Amino acid sequence: MPTRSVGENSMTVTTSEVFEIRSGDDVVRARQQVRVRAIESGFSLVDQTKIITAASELARNTLEYGGGGTMLIECVDDGRRRGVRLTFEDQGPGIPDIERALSDGYTSGGGLGLGLGGAKRLSNEFSITSNPGQGTRVTIVRWK
Repeated sequence: MPTRSVGENSMTVTTSEVFEIRSGDDVVRARQQVRVRAIESGFSLVDQTKIITAASELARNTLEYGGGGTMLIECVDDGRRRGVRLTFEDQGPGIPDIERALSDGYTSGGGLGLGLGGAKRLSNEFSITSNPGQGTRVTIVRWK
């Protein structure tokens, strides 16, 4: 894929690929692909673990709460540093109260309620948009 600049901060995307998340096996594959991209980007073992853990949580949420969706994985460069950006999208029921969903202990399912807030803490950049009945989009970036 050719290099292209995106966004306001002159970030360059050097590689980009979309993965379907429709089953538990897809969650495992997503985690494996994030590991590959983190290694390619020169991440330390600690940073690899952080982004892989965040990806695992978000992929699982996409499947369990969003009914499946996609993960866009991009290797990015902002001129000073390299990173991996992940965007998870679903067309599920959405999140009516994002602040509450980000608080530890809150769950709309049977989990511990640590996934969304944990993914935020494991990332250098985090954004979420969600509309009830229209789905959710979560984007994270981990920088080297």
